[in-house]
Amino acid sequence: MLRIHFTGEDLARTRLATGPQPMWELLLSLHKLADADGRMVFDGWRRRVRAVMGAGLPASARWLPHLAPPVGYSPDFLTPARQAGDLGTGLELVLATPRRRIRDDLATLAAQRPLRGPVAELADGSPKALHGLGQALRDYHAHALAPFWNRIRTSVHADLTTRGKTFLHAGIEAVLTGLHPKARWTPPVLELPYSTDRDIHLDGRGVRLLPSFFCWGRPFTFRDAGLSPVIAYPIEHDLTWLDTSRPGDPKRPLAALLGRTRTMVLTALATHGGCTTTELAGRTGISLASASQHTSVLRDAGLISTVRRGGHVVHSLRPAGASLINAPAKH
Repeated sequence: MLRIHFTGEDLARTRLATGPQPMWELLLSLHKLADADGRMVFDGWRRRVRAVMGAGLPASARWLPHLAPPVGYSPDFLTPARQAGDLGTGLELVLATPRRRIRDDLATLAAQRPLRGPVAELADGSPKALHGLGQALRDYHAHALAPFWNRIRTSVHADLTTRGKTFLHAGIEAVLTGLHPKARWTPPVLELPYSTDRDIHLDGRGVRLLPSFFCWGRPFTFRDAGLSPVIAYPIEHDLTWLDTSRPGDPKRPLAALLGRTRTMVLTALATHGGCTTTELAGRTGISLASASQHTSVLRDAGLISTVRRGGHVVHSLRPAGASLINAPAKH
C-alpha cells in the first residue's frame, strides 16, 4: 500500500499534468511489452510492435529491458520529474542526469539483478554507453510508441478533461479518490494500491498527477522520495483503440450514426473537451433531452465515454470518436 501524506499546502499545490509524458510512457510500455498484463488492451499492440521489430527490439534497444525490468525497480532517472511533453525534451533531461545520480540509481538496480553489458557500462560512467542509451530510447520510441501516439494522446487528454471537470465540480479530494477504484482518502492521507508498503510525506511540495496510457493495475512513482513527487496512474482504455478503420469502411457502419446533430455533439466534444449534458445542449443549441438522447447513442457506439463526477455526468470523446470526427473527407 502506498500512503501519501498531505498538508493543506500540498493539496493547494497538487496539479494535473498537461498531457502524456513520452519518457513515462516509454518506460511503462517497456514493462507492458515484457509482461502479459492487460491482455485485452495491450495484446494487439504487443503483436504489432513485435511484428515491426521482427524477433525482438531494434538492435540498439535490445538491452533496455535489462535497464527497465517489468518487476521490481526501474531507475528513477529514466522518467524526469520535470514535465516534458515531447520526446526531445524528455531525452535531453535523461541524458543530462548527473553521473552520480545514474550511478546511485543503477546501484539500486544492481541490488535486485546483476548489471551486464551496456547497463554495467552506464553504471561505470561510460560516455559511449550514455550516448547508446539516447539512441536506444529514440529507436524504441520510433517503433513502439510513435505510430500510436495520436491515439495515446487522445486517451490521456480525455482523462485529463474528466479530472479537470471533477476538480471544478467536486474539488481536489474527489480527484484524489478517483485515481484508482481502491483509493482511500482519510485526511490527510491518500492510500493507493502499490507493489510495496511505503509512505511518502509531501512536506509542502504538492504532487503532480500524471495519467498514463501504459500504467496498468496500480499507480507508479519514484523510489527516491526526495525527487519532486509525481504519481502516474492508470486511465480508462477503449478496447478498440487500435482500430484504424475509417468511417467509409463498409465493415464499420459508423456513418449511420452521423446526422447533423450528432456531428455537432462530437465536434463540440472535440473542440471543448469533456462537457456535461447541459454544456453540450448549450454549445449545440439543442434541448437537454435531445442532448441526453444523442450522448446515449454515441456512448453505446463506443464513440464517447460518460462518467459521473459528483452531481454531474461528464461526456468525453473516446479515441474511436476522435478518429471519426477527424477523418479526412473523401472526394
